[in-house]
Amino acid sequence: MTFEKVAQILADYKDMDASEIKLESTFADLGLDSLDTVEIIMNLEDEFGISIEMSEDLKTVADVVALIDEAK
Repeated sequence: MTFEKVAQILADYKDMDASEIKLESTFADLGLDSLDTVEIIMNLEDEFGISIEMSEDLKTVADVVALIDEAK
């Protein structure tokens, strides 16, 4: 469930199909730079009602999903 929401937020942001986003996709794979990543993190915080600390460890979609699941 979390992955699907994250994938949809990323897809909406990049104007792409959510099915193109995989757990192992990196932000760079998706064409996201650091400013895009900050904006997406803010969108995810709003969607899930949590606070996400920006970290070097957040490199893949799976990293973000795990962090959200842990925070819920």
